Amino acid sequence: MIGLAALGAALGGIAVTEAVAARREAKAEAKYPPEGRVVEVRGRRVHAVTQGSGPDLVLLHGASGSTRDMTFGLVGRLTGRYRVTVFDRPGLGYTDRARSDLGGVFGTAGESPQEQADLLREAARRMGIERPIILGHSLGGAVALAWALGDPVGTAAVVDVSGVSMPWPGALDLLYRLNGSVLGGAWLPPLITAFVPRRATDAALAAIFDPDPVPAGYADYFGVGLSLRRDTLRANARQVNILRSHVVAMSRDYHTLRLPLEIVHGEADIIVPPGIHSLPLAREVPGANLVILKGVGHMPHHSRPDEVVAAIDRARARAGLAS
Repeated sequence: MIGLAALGAALGGIAVTEAVAARREAKAEAKYPPEGRVVEVRGRRVHAVTQGSGPDLVLLHGASGSTRDMTFGLVGRLTGRYRVTVFDRPGLGYTDRARSDLGGVFGTAGESPQEQADLLREAARRMGIERPIILGHSLGGAVALAWALGDPVGTAAVVDVSGVSMPWPGALDLLYRLNGSVLGGAWLPPLITAFVPRRATDAALAAIFDPDPVPAGYADYFGVGLSLRRDTLRANARQVNILRSHVVAMSRDYHTLRLPLEIVHGEADIIVPPGIHSLPLAREVPGANLVILKGVGHMPHHSRPDEVVAAIDRARARAGLAS
């Protein structure tokens, strides 16, 4: 009887947690609905925000992100000179997983950078985007490089901002490993979704921006609740967990890139250290231009947006795109 009572209590706790998580997800989605349009590609929904006019520029956010990271400030600096399209990467924001067989509570498979790039590139073509400049931040930097490797002729240039590009030593953060595992992915995301407090998410944002301050209003605009949805937590962790093996393979082909590559990286970035990623990437790609920002952390598109815009403008000029 004690065993049955314990089982009943455990099941009841799971049911309560899932119900609270579902309510918090619904609240987040009501407060932060899609900003743009949804394009269907191979039965998958891809969410994109397009603003401005001029040469095509595609922006790709990093891990745990969404279009809102880019539309908070960077997009407004660009729309006078570019047609800017910001995509939610697969499984994040309002874009579906890249394949219908991905997802599920007990899965561990994630989309490779190449698979993400293929889906978004097809969506871009359906939207009439032609020979774009691709800017990727953090994990989005790996996707931007995969985009260029997969379509070097159809890609005008790449702007890599604090991007993951090279194999790194050591293990991933424990939270990623748990959320991306079979059992951890089943029980941990509902607990995070249901019960993580605002002070914890504020501390996480501060760590991501450190040593730079989180911009005023960013947390409320970004909508952390979108990143804390159960399926989003799982998709994000699974993509991060498989990333290294794909970066190893990609890095063997960087020397083949002949398009303009502009790299911007904060010297004080400890999340994606420039010495491990951007410095060796710049040596691998012929003609790559690297800008290291002293004292800047992982989010230079917020802390030093003028430097990022300047890199985009250099990429455009080097690619021979009309202004």
